[in-house]
Amino acid sequence: MNDSRAFDRTRFYPRSGVLHLGMLIVVGILMSHVQVALAGGRSTGHRFNVLFIVVDDLTTTLGCYGDVIARTPHIDRLAATGVRFDRAYNQLPLCNPTRASVMTGLRPDTIAVYDLDRHFRDQLPDVVTLPQAFRRAGYVAARVGKVYHYDVPAGIGTNGLDDAPSWDIRVNPKGRDKQDESLVFNAEPHRKISGALSWLAADGADEEQTDGMIATEAIRLLEQFRGRPFFLAVGFFRPHTPYIAPKRYFEQYPLATMRLPYAPVDDRDDIPAAALAHNCFVPNYGLPTRLLLQARQAYYACTSFVDTQVGRLLDALQRLELADDTIVVFWSDHGYHLGGHQGIWQKRTLFEEAARAPLIIRVPGAAGNGQACHKVVEFIDIFPTLTDIAEVPAPKNLAGRSLKRLLQDPLAPWQGFAVTQILRPADSRLPHPVMGCSIRTQRWRYTEWAEGREGVELYDHHTDPLEFHNLAIQPDESSQSVMRRLRHELHRRASGKVPKTPFNPKRL
Repeated sequence: MNDSRAFDRTRFYPRSGVLHLGMLIVVGILMSHVQVALAGGRSTGHRFNVLFIVVDDLTTTLGCYGDVIARTPHIDRLAATGVRFDRAYNQLPLCNPTRASVMTGLRPDTIAVYDLDRHFRDQLPDVVTLPQAFRRAGYVAARVGKVYHYDVPAGIGTNGLDDAPSWDIRVNPKGRDKQDESLVFNAEPHRKISGALSWLAADGADEEQTDGMIATEAIRLLEQFRGRPFFLAVGFFRPHTPYIAPKRYFEQYPLATMRLPYAPVDDRDDIPAAALAHNCFVPNYGLPTRLLLQARQAYYACTSFVDTQVGRLLDALQRLELADDTIVVFWSDHGYHLGGHQGIWQKRTLFEEAARAPLIIRVPGAAGNGQACHKVVEFIDIFPTLTDIAEVPAPKNLAGRSLKRLLQDPLAPWQGFAVTQILRPADSRLPHPVMGCSIRTQRWRYTEWAEGREGVELYDHHTDPLEFHNLAIQPDESSQSVMRRLRHELHRRASGKVPKTPFNPKRL
């Protein structure tokens, strides 16, 4: 090019001088942006979005948590790009209390929610919820599906026990699973399908089911929210009973590959009566093995079905170029029993299977992404973690603490305790309501029923990770010392007392 007016790069950006400086400036800007992301903060004018995914009654039956049967490639993909918390514990293993606790950042004793009927605003009318905090910071907050409590399946398509101040937008899909309820097989006809081992290998496509519609509506909102900060909560109903998923997911788990969990024949001999839920103290509900294996097959089918819907959400983030600006939180409201401890099913216990649940958090650019964290954390930590990372003002009285340090470095020093509790109604075994409280440390689980009057349990997870041997029955000197220390810590962190609020066992 001979035009003397042509752009001369060497004139304005000499290779050895200004050009090098310019490159350094660009690199510096990029590095500072990365450092902000690693610190969990944001650069001026930038705000992290939040995609808040909750699954109903999902235990750690996931490939990323070491389950060799589960086919969950999409949740596994999220874990591979975020931080998987291997020891995350809910505060009360029942849908309404645990969800209310997460969303308020407070323990059940503070919000006085122990069963399925009570709303947390009955006790704390002015409490600021997690999505409310983001709304106050200028975010649009939306919910699709079950985030607060619903009666399942009766509440599908309604607002359930929702909290209107939490949201700008509420969407309640209702799919063909509601229409097909008459086709559901109920292994326990004397119970409603909501609480019984019940299932259906459904006809039709994913998108016809409620959870498929939830994913579709959530993606539509992601498209709508592009360009403004959002807090989008997406709540899937499965694998809550009845276990309903399209047939192709059942086919992924041939019945011949299903097995019941191992437990010693005397496993229940050292378990206090109160430790067994009032709706499942008969081993395996007295059902034959074939039906139990079918129930496990149906549960795994639902897990894979939900995994596919999670994958649709993750794909949408990438397609819409939102992944680099969006914190993704994946959690289940509590764990779930699938026949362990000689025939315990579902939830409402203080054993590891019900108290522990999946928790995965992906913060764009966080140094800990792709790693597992083995520290003990609590679900009440979710609220302060998200407000801390997004720099959103949070209420002063939150019970948990931010996990930001562990998202940066999953191996960072962390003194973790987790307190989980459950309230038992009076029945033929218990003359009065009984509160059970359990504390989990890195090594131990210590549990008291009615402050020890109805039984005590101690399990050493270094030698007994499945909690088969209750060391509190005939404790040696070492076990007694551990119990004294953990009892003090438990009573410091939780009241362990029967609440004054009424308890309605008919709803459980």
